[in-house]
Amino acid sequence: MTNRWAGVTIDCLDVERVAGFWSTLLDRPRGPSEPGWIYLGLRDDPQPRLVFQPVTEPKRGKVRLHLDVAVDDIERGIAQVIALGGRYTGERHEYDEGVIVVMTDPEGHEFCMAQYY
Repeated sequence: MTNRWAGVTIDCLDVERVAGFWSTLLDRPRGPSEPGWIYLGLRDDPQPRLVFQPVTEPKRGKVRLHLDVAVDDIERGIAQVIALGGRYTGERHEYDEGVIVVMTDPEGHEFCMAQYY
């Protein structure tokens, strides 16, 4: 038996808005999706698909699993997220290997954006 990572599912109140944010940020096109859901990427892509699932309850508290997004320029990355409707939390960590900032998508799902040196 072979197991492999196939995707990450994100619960959303507004699937179109959140999927559009991530599609633009990561330059990942929509793939075939179930009605009401949106999938970014295809099942056989080398990267796992992102799946956006509609839910009726809003996010509560900090997420326990998050995505990491690598960028060439952290300030441009922050500006892009904000322009797409996300937010910079103000949390920033400087390490020898680079800088990491904590961002959110339009519904408040936290993710890290990293610029490696």
